Amino acid sequence: MRTRLLPLLIVLMAGVLLALGIPLGVITAGVEQQKVVVDRIDDAARFASLAQFVTARPDADAGHKTPEEDERRATLRTELARYYGLYGIRAGVFYRDRSQMAAAPEDMPVPGDGEGARAFSEALAGRRSHDPHQIWPWDDDGRIPVASPVIRDGDVVAVVMTDSPTGQMRARILHGWLLIAAGECAAMLVAVGAAFRLTGWVLRPVRVLDAASHDIATGRMKSRVASTAGPPELRRLARSFNEMADHVEEVLEQQRAFVADASHQLRNPLSALLLRIELLALELPEGNEEIASVRTEGKRLARVLEDLLDLALAEHTAADLQLTDVAALAAERVDSWRPMADDKGVRLTYEGQPAVTGWADPVALSSALDAVVDNALKFTPAGRPVTVRVAPDGEQVRIIVADRGPGLTEDELARVGDRFWRSSRHQNVSGSGLGLSITRALLTAGGATIAYAPHPPNGLEVTVTLPRTAP
Repeated sequence: MRTRLLPLLIVLMAGVLLALGIPLGVITAGVEQQKVVVDRIDDAARFASLAQFVTARPDADAGHKTPEEDERRATLRTELARYYGLYGIRAGVFYRDRSQMAAAPEDMPVPGDGEGARAFSEALAGRRSHDPHQIWPWDDDGRIPVASPVIRDGDVVAVVMTDSPTGQMRARILHGWLLIAAGECAAMLVAVGAAFRLTGWVLRPVRVLDAASHDIATGRMKSRVASTAGPPELRRLARSFNEMADHVEEVLEQQRAFVADASHQLRNPLSALLLRIELLALELPEGNEEIASVRTEGKRLARVLEDLLDLALAEHTAADLQLTDVAALAAERVDSWRPMADDKGVRLTYEGQPAVTGWADPVALSSALDAVVDNALKFTPAGRPVTVRVAPDGEQVRIIVADRGPGLTEDELARVGDRFWRSSRHQNVSGSGLGLSITRALLTAGGATIAYAPHPPNGLEVTVTLPRTAP
């Protein structure tokens, strides 16, 4: 769940940071350019104050010039040259007819189009030029033209033009953007760390709840969830889960107690009934079919009660898990069942490694293997084999019991192991239908599983899987 929740939170936080960072970057670029424009306007205004008293054109007759006017023009040219030499900014003063009054460098022309021409036209109209279009760090050839009118006696007599390179301004903009990006990255890292903490705080109770649910589903009914961590909603869910688990455990305990008590209480009356049937049989002729049928049904009922009591004990008893040599235990059970197999003419053999360890309750595993092997011997005809194989499989140990009996259909495989279920094709075989249910209860208590599959070309394959690592 964290892998699905974290990307969503990270994408949302990245969107918020981008929504804040992009406008901030645009504003930073605008502020830097505005500083340059204001500075150029101030410079242009200073040059305009020097040029407003220069009236004679440079190509006018010497008789029309005064020494004072020549001095003013020289001062203007000196200031423009010094300005250009110091800052590398081209600057010039031009008459209304675009002829040059003074400029640095001296060959600086009046722009004929673009931003410069627009700024010159606005200055001729007596207005200070508007801000030029925004220069971005990737505009290598971008320049900023600024024009200011030279006014004398209320009339525009000339225009001051400055044409600024933007290399330093673009460097400052890029530096500001790098600082913003660094801040965004730092904020993103902080946000990701906060998201990890937040998702951990929210999902930790969910993981604990999931683990407790798995424990209860696998038979560990004592598992509970601490209801002191996480959001209030999850704490309430944990309390509700604990109440539900208590109720389920109580109901199961009542069910087990009822089955055990009923089985135990019925054994004595049934034993007395079977004894009376035997006494009654003494009064009847030898070979009476009715008394034989009653005796068979009585014995079957006694076997069902015994199996019910075993099932109740298997579901109630906690497993005593130990590191067990599963291969040796399986081989021992095969040796114990071989006389019965030989009596039926079935070849019962053990295959696999001589020693494979796993975690199991030896008593419960022995009982489970007895039930599985007994079931295989019941349905395997004489002359056919039953094999028991033990093999390690990564972190698990598999015990595979394969027979060559009639097997089960797909529908029957889905139901095998249910209580009191028996295939309609095998109703004449002795049994109560509880053996595999008892086996599953014994294995589940120790963390093991049992599975059923066809054994081609015919037969049934039962696989018991045990963990190799400590629980």
